Amino acid sequence: MQYEWQYQVRSQQHFWTLRRNCVLTPAQLAIWFISLSAVTLGIAAAFAAFGAWMVAPFALIEVSVLGAAFFCYARHAGDYERIEASPGRLRVEASHGASLRVEEVSPSWVRVDYRGRSREPIVLVAGRQKIAVGRFVPDHRKPALVQELRGALSQG
Repeated sequence: MQYEWQYQVRSQQHFWTLRRNCVLTPAQLAIWFISLSAVTLGIAAAFAAFGAWMVAPFALIEVSVLGAAFFCYARHAGDYERIEASPGRLRVEASHGASLRVEEVSPSWVRVDYRGRSREPIVLVAGRQKIAVGRFVPDHRKPALVQELRGALSQG
C-alpha cells in the first residue's frame, strides 16, 4: 500500500501529514458501488424474469457484502495523522474513522522512542503521557521520520 508523507518547515514550525494514499474518495466509491449494484441487480432481474429466480437472493447477498466492504473502506479512507512542532508546542492530531484525537505537549519535555521493531509505532513520550504516531508510515521509512522528529524537537 502506498502512503503519503508530507513534511514542511515554515520558519521554526515543522509540519508532518501522514496518511494512506487512497485511490478513490468516498464520493467516487459511492458511484462505483451504485454502478456495480445496478449491473448485478439488473442481471439478477433478467435471470429472474426467465425463471431462474434463485439468482436474485444471491445477488442481494453479494450487493450487501459489497456495500459493507465499501462502507468500511470509505470510513477509513480519510484517516490521517498530523504532527505540528513549534518552539512552544507539539500538537498531534489523529483521525481514525469517526474519531479525532488531539494531544498537545511541550516539546522541551518530549522524547522520541522507537526501537526499530517491525510494526512498532513511534512513541512520543512526555512524562507519563505517551503518544503513538507513525501508523501510516512503512517500517523502512520510520527511521527517517524519527530523525526528522528528533531534529525538529531539538530546535525547540
